[in-house]
Amino acid sequence: MPHPLTRAALTTLGAVGAVGTASAVWGIGIERYLFTLREHQLQLLPAGARPLRILHLSDAHMAPWQRTKQRWIAGLAALEPDLIVNTGDNLGHPLGLDGIRAAFGPFRGIPGLYVHGSNDHVAPSPRNPFKYFLGPSKIKSEPELLDTGLLDRYLADELGWHDLNNSVAALDVDGVRLHAFGVNDAHRGWDRLDSLHEPLERMRQDDDAAVTIGVTHAPYRRVLDAFVDLGADAIFAGHTHGGQVRLPGVGALVANCDIPLDQARGLSTWSHAGRVAPLNVSAGLGHSIYAPVRFACRPEATLISVLPGR
Repeated sequence: MPHPLTRAALTTLGAVGAVGTASAVWGIGIERYLFTLREHQLQLLPAGARPLRILHLSDAHMAPWQRTKQRWIAGLAALEPDLIVNTGDNLGHPLGLDGIRAAFGPFRGIPGLYVHGSNDHVAPSPRNPFKYFLGPSKIKSEPELLDTGLLDRYLADELGWHDLNNSVAALDVDGVRLHAFGVNDAHRGWDRLDSLHEPLERMRQDDDAAVTIGVTHAPYRRVLDAFVDLGADAIFAGHTHGGQVRLPGVGALVANCDIPLDQARGLSTWSHAGRVAPLNVSAGLGHSIYAPVRFACRPEATLISVLPGR
């Protein structure tokens, strides 16, 4: 007969194993398909302006076979957003653009802004998913390059969205004048913040904007600080996956960048040098095909209603 302590230890190990198995089944087999829409309101517009609906999409990491995700994203067109903000990492496979076309096709004709994440340039590679919890991810020395130019031609030429990779844009959205600026993926050091100052000044000399939007893939502190200094009224970011695996009551364990963990998902504010701006960090719509799990962190899009009353 087993010693009582041995029986207790075996019972505990069995319980831990059962919980671990159930968590894995939930995270891999169920939650990563439970797409959800988060909704927020921001008072950013001048009095009397018409409210705007901004749909924030991020981190689709699309593979061509992910048809459930494609259909869910395409269905968001029924929300009739006035503006799309896409914070990158659209591709998750060399043929990922096929899925992006299926997902984004219904948004044709809706004004949009976008920046790149590194996965819009290089394909994912097999790796130990537990390394994600040991520090920021790194690209292998000889990555498989993706056709970023083809992605840009689709987003910019076919959908008509503005490329904000280290660039600026001015646009009218249903009668509201917007200024926007953004950077390429700061996680890879591709951001060129200094390149934004002069074009922003020229744009502001030409006209006044009701709202100025800053767009980045990775919400590094240096980027968020600079965006506030540059006059962003709202900042949009992705990259973090909200932690991808969160603990109930604890939240994100990692953010894959230097943003505080309690701001790795959702709407918060970012302050710098006496200025403050709303910051929305999307937990994103997908995951690497080599780390197919979400736990306590559903894949998401965000609909932000921008109202008068700033």
